[in-house]
Amino acid sequence: MISANDFIPSKYTHSVEKGSFRWSAPSNIALVKYWGKKENHPSLTGEQAKQIPANPSVSFTLNSCKTITALAFAKKANDGDFSFDLLFEGKPKQDFKPKIQKFLERIFVYMPFLKDYHFTIDTKNTFPHSSGIASSASGMAALAMNLMSLEKELNPGMTSAYFFQKASFLARLGSGSACRSVKGSVVVWGNHPGIAGSSDLFGVEFQKPVHANFKNYQDTILLVDKGEKQVSSTVGHDLMHDHPFAERRFDQAHENLAKLITVFESGDLQEFIKIVESEALTLHAMMMTSLPYFILMKPNTLEIINAIWKFRSDTGIPVCFTLDAGANVHVLYPENTKEKVLQFIKSELVGYCQNSQYICDEIGSGATLIHDSK
Repeated sequence: MISANDFIPSKYTHSVEKGSFRWSAPSNIALVKYWGKKENHPSLTGEQAKQIPANPSVSFTLNSCKTITALAFAKKANDGDFSFDLLFEGKPKQDFKPKIQKFLERIFVYMPFLKDYHFTIDTKNTFPHSSGIASSASGMAALAMNLMSLEKELNPGMTSAYFFQKASFLARLGSGSACRSVKGSVVVWGNHPGIAGSSDLFGVEFQKPVHANFKNYQDTILLVDKGEKQVSSTVGHDLMHDHPFAERRFDQAHENLAKLITVFESGDLQEFIKIVESEALTLHAMMMTSLPYFILMKPNTLEIINAIWKFRSDTGIPVCFTLDAGANVHVLYPENTKEKVLQFIKSELVGYCQNSQYICDEIGSGATLIHDSK
C-alpha cells in the first residue's frame, strides 16, 4: 500500500534555472458525496493528515468548467521563504494569497525545491467569476499539475503513473475534492474494498467497465444563487465530527459506491438516478441535522427539483439532479436525450436561475498540459 512518505523525494538528479508551464484542470461533480473528514488517521500525522475523507466518493470529471493556471518560475539567490506573486485573470489578487501560502507550507515536505524559486502564478476560470461554482478543486489541481511539471524537470526519470498520483495527492492538501480533478472521467477518492488501488491519499481512475449509456454524459449547471455560502464547506465538514447520524451516513456512502460499480457496468439509468439523487439529498440532510444546523438550498432549488421529478414522470426521460454544498443544481442526463432536456431546461427551469444563467457541460477526461517552456 502506498503511503504519504512515498511522495517525499530523494535528491534531485537535474537542475533548472527558470521556465514556465500552463495546465488546465477541470471541476468535478461528486455522485457519491464526500462530507466529513477523519479526525485521527492511524498512519498519518501533522500536515499529512489534512483532507482525509471520512467516506469514499466518486465523481464525474467535467469538460468545460475548468481552471487554467500558468506557473512561471525563476531560481532565487537564496532559499529564504516561499516567494510568489498571484494573479487572477492577469491582475494581482491578494485575498487568494493566504490559501496558496498555506498550500505551499503543507506540501513543502514533498517538494523541498519550493523555497529555491520565485513563482508567478496566473490563474483564470472558464466559468463566470462569482458564479457559485466552486473553483478550489480545479484551481488546486491545476497548480499541483504545474508544480509536478517542475519536479519532473528536476527528476526526469519520474514515471507517468507517479506524476499523476503525486499530483492528485498534492491537490488534495489544497482542497480535498481537487484530487478528483487530475485524471480520469470517473474518479474514486477514498478506500473502498470494491475499487482496486483506492486510497484516502489520492484519487484513482475508475478502472472497471463503464456502459455506453454514460459516454459523454451531460451536466447542465443551473446557477440558482451566485452569492457566498453562509456556511463554508470547511465548517460543514467539521460539523460531522459530533453528528448524530454520521456513522450511518459513512456506511451509506460505502454502500452506494458499491451499487454504482454495478450500475456503471450495467448501464441501469433508473438505479443511477435513485442513488445520485438520494446522495444529493442526504448531503443536505446532514447539513440540516448538524449542530448548528444550516440550509444551503434556496426555494428555487426545490422548485427545480420538483420540476425535474414531474418532467421525468411525464416523459420517462432519465434526467436527474445532484447538488454540491450549495444552492445550484446539476442536471444530469444521457447525451441521446440532450435536445429534449435542454428544451425543458430553457422552457421550465431557466426562470429559477439567477439572471437566467446556466452552463452546459459534460464528462471530461482530466487535466491537460497547454504550454511547456523551460
